[in-house]
Formats: sequence, structure tokens, C-alpha cells
Amino acid sequence: MSLFYILDDDHRPVPVDDIVTAASWWGKDGNSRVALDTVGDLEISTVFLMINHRFWPKGPPILFETMVFRDGEEVECQRYASWDDALTGHAVIVRRCRVKVEEGAE
Repeated sequence: MSLFYILDDDHRPVPVDDIVTAASWWGKDGNSRVALDTVGDLEISTVFLMINHRFWPKGPPILFETMVFRDGEEVECQRYASWDDALTGHAVIVRRCRVKVEEGAE
């Protein structure tokens, strides 16, 4: 399994041989951003990581991450294997954050 990846035009991971290739692709034209939302004082950011974060041998590469920040500090982190899972996970976390913010406002 490769350590470094880029995304094709359909957001599917494509393995590459080295970090230079991956780094030259990553971040151009927003290609690494999956989603970004703000809920109250929380920022929810989901991105393509470029580096496989699966640290055990079996299963698909873990290449996407949603992080929730409050005042620049990490509050939560979830990781995913696909763009679609990352979008779904981002939406779930945004909904959960909205509920928490609304409950806190009462």
C-alpha cells in the first residue's frame, strides 16, 4: 500500500511514488478541501490528507479527516477512507455541532 496519494477528477485516491509528487499536487485550487463550515464558535474542516493514516496493514488507506476547532484548538477529529465518507462524516458532525450550539444557547 502506498504512503502518498493524490485525487483524480472524480475525487478517487491515486497512489503516487513520492512525497514531492503528492506535495506538488496538494492544495492547488482548493483540491484538498472537502468541506468547511462554521457553527457558532466552532469551525468544522474536512480535508484530503495526502498521506495514508492507516497504520495497520489491512483495509483501505485513511486519507480524509474532519477536525472541529474552537478558538484554534482541536475539539474533535474523525478520519475516513473515501471522499464520500468524508462528506457524510462532515455533515454528521456539523449537525451534531448545531444541536450542541442550540442546546447551549437555551
